[in-house]
Parts: sequence; C-alpha cells; structure tokens
Amino acid sequence: MPETLVPGALVRHPEVPEWGTGQVQTVVGTKITVSFEHRGKVVIDGAVVTLIPVEADPDDDAW
Repeated sequence: MPETLVPGALVRHPEVPEWGTGQVQTVVGTKITVSFEHRGKVVIDGAVVTLIPVEADPDDDAW
C-alpha cells in the first residue's frame, strides 16, 4: 500500500474509473475508507486493490 494513502489524499479506483476521484477518509491496517465523487463512501481492502494517487488541482474547489 503506497505511503501517500493518508486521510485527505485523492485517489482513483483502477477498476472503476466511473466512480471519479475519491478522498481518503481513514486508513486502518489495509482497510481504506474513501469517499468517491460518483459513488459515495466505500471501504476498500488495500491488500486487494491498489488505489491510484491523484494530484490535487489547486483550481478545483471540489475538495
């Protein structure tokens, strides 16, 4: 699991791009709670899914 996955980090799910960008809420062990733009809150097992870090856009007020 990448070290950048801390609360507040922006990510995308590699297998479900239609969920949009997500913001990491919590990381407990391998369980990562992410709030996605078009899906809502999802708990992901970081041992199974490697989330893709996204650079924050300073001009985007969504986050």
